[in-house]
Amino acid sequence: MSPANDDDEPSYIDYETFLSPDFSPSSFANTLVRATNNENDTRLDLSTPLSRVLFDIQEIDSHIDVLTTRSAIPLLTHTQDQTAASTRIVTEIDSQVKALNDSYRQLEKEVIQKHAEAEEVQQVASRLWETLKLGRAVGRCLQLGRQLEMQHSELAGSASASASASTAASRKEDHRALVRSTHTLLSLRELLAGAPVPGSEGYGLDRVSTMRTLQTSIVGPIELSVRETSERIIREFSPGSSTSSAPTFAQTEEIRARTVSALTALYLLSPSQSASKPGGKEEKWTPTLMLQALEVYLRSALQSSIAGLARGLAALPSLERTLSEVAARCQNVVALEAVLEATKAPPPRGTGNLLQPLLAYLETGSLASYFWRTLASSLATRVQEIVNRGGVSARTLKTNRNAVSDAIKDCVVRGSQVPNAIAATTKGKRVGEKAPSWDREVAVMVGAVVGNLGR
Repeated sequence: MSPANDDDEPSYIDYETFLSPDFSPSSFANTLVRATNNENDTRLDLSTPLSRVLFDIQEIDSHIDVLTTRSAIPLLTHTQDQTAASTRIVTEIDSQVKALNDSYRQLEKEVIQKHAEAEEVQQVASRLWETLKLGRAVGRCLQLGRQLEMQHSELAGSASASASASTAASRKEDHRALVRSTHTLLSLRELLAGAPVPGSEGYGLDRVSTMRTLQTSIVGPIELSVRETSERIIREFSPGSSTSSAPTFAQTEEIRARTVSALTALYLLSPSQSASKPGGKEEKWTPTLMLQALEVYLRSALQSSIAGLARGLAALPSLERTLSEVAARCQNVVALEAVLEATKAPPPRGTGNLLQPLLAYLETGSLASYFWRTLASSLATRVQEIVNRGGVSARTLKTNRNAVSDAIKDCVVRGSQVPNAIAATTKGKRVGEKAPSWDREVAVMVGAVVGNLGR
């Protein structure tokens, strides 16, 4: 309803136009100017439309004065009521805010402050627990270090200064301490490897100076000693030459047991991770230390045999003794193969026996075949050198080619047999049982010598 209707007084002002949502001042002004001027006049008269607008504004102002004068009491009353209501609301809100502040202070006192205190206690307890865990790990490492020292002393056969002369004379190296020391070393290695891993038993050990001292002064030297002792035992493996006569069962069993202890120690001490292949794929784990020690043993036997055969072929009178030595070395290799085959791989990585990884590493079916084939491949050049030099040695060798061929054949057959004592201790093939055929190895060896003599 327009203001004119509210006052019951007529008004010439078009309130509907001004109250319209799409009212435009510029359009209204344009319409007003055109209504008060002739479009053909060259000059516009703006005083008339301006007076019209000012008159309208004065009219509206007068109307507002009339309305406010007539409605002053209701307006003041409404304003007073609103003010009183606002005052009541503010008063009520103030009491609620005060109660809320009081509740928050109570909550802060009973919960927040206690929670902060609890957090401090929890942090202290957590650090104490971490310290306790680290202390236990350090204590366990030191205990294992002391245990390792005692086991190493058993390995070295040490005795106290007060021991009697007879006791000191009877003491000997305890090869079983090799395996005991190895397991202790593995426990220490596992603890120390977890030093940078949060949550592991050994977490934080790398920050303890005592642990660094333990590694450098005890763990490192003893691990090196265990490796060197194991490698020496493998290098010295020779069950057929422990005495001037044939070894007894007890002597052979002792040699076999020492060798198994050394093999087990090297197997377990081999690095747990191998190098990655191109592309990021890790190779299958192999007992590197054991394989290297066995390879050194085989290489030493082969080098000695090659050098001896080269001298024996150049001086035939000594060939028989040389072939006997070569056959003995091959028998040692065959005996080692029997020991490896009869020894199960130790857990946790162990599957099968200790011979399988060596045969896979050498890419051969048996150590005897590997020995003769490798020996033959290196022997051919030595025979050619003798022939090329000529002289008495070459002529004698050519003249006795049949005898040399028979001697080599006998050497291969003899050297490829498992010694009876080792066969008994490893529950392998005994003498008298059907042995495998070595015709191919005989042919390779004979061909390497006789085949290079020419006519």
